[in-house]
Formats: sequence, structure tokens, C-alpha cells
Amino acid sequence: MIHFVLHDAKDTVAVVVVEGVKAGAELEGWIMDEDKSTSVQARQDIPIGHKVALKDMNPGDTVWKYGVDMGKVTAPIKAGEHAHVHNIKTKRW
Repeated sequence: MIHFVLHDAKDTVAVVVVEGVKAGAELEGWIMDEDKSTSVQARQDIPIGHKVALKDMNPGDTVWKYGVDMGKVTAPIKAGEHAHVHNIKTKRW
């Protein structure tokens, strides 16, 4: 079962595509551009449509989604954690 998708292997976050992701669950993901699989263990509950971190990131790090720089980390994020507005901010403002 695919739990999350990402476009580019360099992406540091991916979009959860199923309901009910709970902390501790082993999540399977699909790297669309390469038609490959990847996995991460959820450290937190993550709502459908929200992002899961694929690697540990520190404040100031660039967040990659769809192969594009989509923002910067504002608080430490561990692989498998919920990545959203509480720990990521756009670089636009």
C-alpha cells in the first residue's frame, strides 16, 4: 500500500495520501519520477494531504517538494514527523 508520494528523489518531504496515519506506522512511499519505492516510520500522527519529513532537518534548511525549493525549516524536524506550518515557512515572506 502506498501511504505517501513524492516526485523527485531529492525531495525532503512527501504528501500523505491515506487517512489515519498514526505514530509508529511503517509508511511506504512512491517516488513518481523514478517509479521507485521508499519508506519511513511515522513519528507522529499525520493527516491526509499533509507532509511527512523524509529526513532529519534543522532550522534554516531548505525543504524540497516536487523537486522544487518550497520553503525553509523553522524548527527541528525528524524523519517521519509531521511537516507543516508549525515547522516550515515559505521563503517568499
